[in-house]
Amino acid sequence: MTAAVSHRLDGLEPDNLLAFLALLGLLRAMEAVDDRRTEDGKLRPRVAWDVARLPLRPRLYVATAMSQEAICETAAAGITVLSEPLDFGNREKLDYSRDEARSLLLSAARTSDVRTRSRADILAALMTDAAIKSDKDEPVDPTPLCLLFGQGHQYFLKRLAGVPKLQAPPKRGKGKKAVIPTETECLMEALFHPWHRNDPTDSFRWDPKEDVRYALMAGDPTDSAYKGGTQHGANRLAAIGLAALTVVPERRFGRVRPNVIGGAFDRHGFSFSWPIWEEPASLATIRALLAHPDLRKPDALRHLNVHQVMQARRVSVGKFMNFARATPITREASTIRGEERLRA
Repeated sequence: MTAAVSHRLDGLEPDNLLAFLALLGLLRAMEAVDDRRTEDGKLRPRVAWDVARLPLRPRLYVATAMSQEAICETAAAGITVLSEPLDFGNREKLDYSRDEARSLLLSAARTSDVRTRSRADILAALMTDAAIKSDKDEPVDPTPLCLLFGQGHQYFLKRLAGVPKLQAPPKRGKGKKAVIPTETECLMEALFHPWHRNDPTDSFRWDPKEDVRYALMAGDPTDSAYKGGTQHGANRLAAIGLAALTVVPERRFGRVRPNVIGGAFDRHGFSFSWPIWEEPASLATIRALLAHPDLRKPDALRHLNVHQVMQARRVSVGKFMNFARATPITREASTIRGEERLRA
């Protein structure tokens, strides 16, 4: 494959939360490999959105020419490094008590440095001991990006620990036509090709395609014949990318509750927003944009080369939760939301 210093990531759609988290995971994985290189061998990965070419997709920039296969091999090596701290013992649910959360967070902070902070990053992206549920004896209120609490025997921590470590899904197809994809092939499919979602592996319900409704299906959407599969490589990267979204406590409705950078609550519930920027930016720069107080104000970040901002809303369907497709934040929509807040 041709080596180049930039590659268009055709698999990562701009309106899919799973795709955006996978983008963060790609940068984290490549930076994890960077940390083990000499200064001369730095990749220095950056990303910008290819706004002049449709359909809109991000473009990856590296300091030295690499092929798509080499990028995926590097990402795979980074996932291996970053999946090591994803060890939660036998706990499957994200239901730590306040004392447990404080102990884990303090321990991770005290034993971390610039090179070994992955454990602290992931714990800080899951919870804060400052925000518990309605009663002091209840567990901490987890990140609003956690959608799995045991519904249908789906457990968040179990998947967060397991999905990144599963290098490739089971074989695809039946009989002589069955194929076993490699780890590199799965990442290639997630990053550089339109998604087909052929894998029967676990996910986190961040992909809007997982929002299946009874009214829109010919049968029971919980039946395997209708559920469809997942994009395994994207879920692995997204699980790694979650650590970039630190949980922050904030006061809402008279008590302290959790939020994440890029997140917001209103009368309709929780939504997550991310920018579409035009100049190559590092992971640290992207996190700074997500934390910018004017992120959700239309055109407010034009001076920072932000072309537009996407917003995905968390939705509930019975006992399950999902994220819907993201839509651009426009001046008209912002005005309507402001009027709604005034009426409320």
